[in-house]
Amino acid sequence: MSIKSLAEDDRPREKFLLKGKAAVSDSELLAIIMGSGNREESAVELARRILNSVENNWHRLSQLNIKDLMKFKGVGEAKAISIATALEIGNRKSQQEVLERQKINSSKEAFEILQPHLSDLQTEEFWVIFLNHQNKILYKNCLFRGGIASSVADLRVIFKTAIEHFSTGIIVAHNHPAGSLKPSQQDINITLKIKEAGKLLDIELLDHLIIAQNQFYSFKEEGIL
Repeated sequence: MSIKSLAEDDRPREKFLLKGKAAVSDSELLAIIMGSGNREESAVELARRILNSVENNWHRLSQLNIKDLMKFKGVGEAKAISIATALEIGNRKSQQEVLERQKINSSKEAFEILQPHLSDLQTEEFWVIFLNHQNKILYKNCLFRGGIASSVADLRVIFKTAIEHFSTGIIVAHNHPAGSLKPSQQDINITLKIKEAGKLLDIELLDHLIIAQNQFYSFKEEGIL
């Protein structure tokens, strides 16, 4: 279905999804916030008229109060509050510093990040840290629960998530609830599978940690990777 064939109020949302946020105009962004127009105007036309009234300046629009916004036909209290809320979020965002992503420089640092999640569990979990080219954390999450033997055989989930986050490197980890740090042959086999699969996608397996309470085993430090 093409964007042109959609109802006019739905087109900005579809454009946002298909082409990305940078492709959406100011009036289309405002139309998405409002959701609908009035009987005579689509949401985009109403948004365009509102922006024209403030010379297409978001700062001037943010100075309008709820009653000012409600003077436009088709803008009730709920829409006015939605507009004011979106502008206030933008204002607060502009006042905040960009958070620096945490960087991992060693296996010990990776262990310290994952230990709170894995050290005291009674069942196995498999976690992955997704990193950029500077080894800064893009995302981390538990991808599998209930035993490494059955869960990690499907590597597609790991690399699908890595691609979604534009990751160039990963660190994987799982816990041994019984307390032993010695890797099983299955642990080794899975590690090598992940490593080889990553080569095809240019996503490097940087380490595999086995965590047991306050200790860890690093496949990298032990020369397996």
